[in-house]
Amino acid sequence: MISQARSHSVKRIADSTVRRLSAYLRFLEESAVDGVETISSDALARRGGTTSAQVRKDLSFFGSFGKRGLGYSVPELTSSLRDILGLGREWNVIIVGAGKIGMALGQYEGFEQRGFHVTAVYDTDPGKIGTQWGSILVRDMSRVEADIAEVTPDIAVLAVPVGEAQDAADRLIRAGVKAILNFAPTQLQVPGDVSVRNVNMAMELEGLSFILSNRDR
Repeated sequence: MISQARSHSVKRIADSTVRRLSAYLRFLEESAVDGVETISSDALARRGGTTSAQVRKDLSFFGSFGKRGLGYSVPELTSSLRDILGLGREWNVIIVGAGKIGMALGQYEGFEQRGFHVTAVYDTDPGKIGTQWGSILVRDMSRVEADIAEVTPDIAVLAVPVGEAQDAADRLIRAGVKAILNFAPTQLQVPGDVSVRNVNMAMELEGLSFILSNRDR
């Protein structure tokens, strides 16, 4: 049995909890494909790299899930987690930076499957402006403020060189963008009402390097 009572505050939910919820959701979706109807907290814990107690704690922020001794209904918990993660609607996304990272992101089919619709790509390079990525036209960055004034995107992805990141972020924020996914290896300075997620691949690789270097110590 799943209770839909969710009187949580987003601000007190840790990023690590949200990441685990995403991992649980992917495992549930894979389990559904395999015909699994119920799943235990132990199984979710293994996928999330945590403990069954942590799984129960993570879910308790959002309501009462499952039945003791019976586990969780895969279809019901999947639906609830999709709702919790905001995947029940479509989010409009723009990408700033038409380099290799921007191109890979713009052509990634998984975004559409999760409800993230890339509506536009921007760049300052005359050689890239006007090129076509499938149905998406690379636009001149000089147009970004005017375009956002017409239709404000839910999320902007920054895939620009580090020296251009803060200026690009400032322009997006002044135009009305409230959520940024930043791939530039720098800490952006943003107002309190703007949410930023940083994807620092070098830092992630350093974390793996640390684990490998200290595995046998």
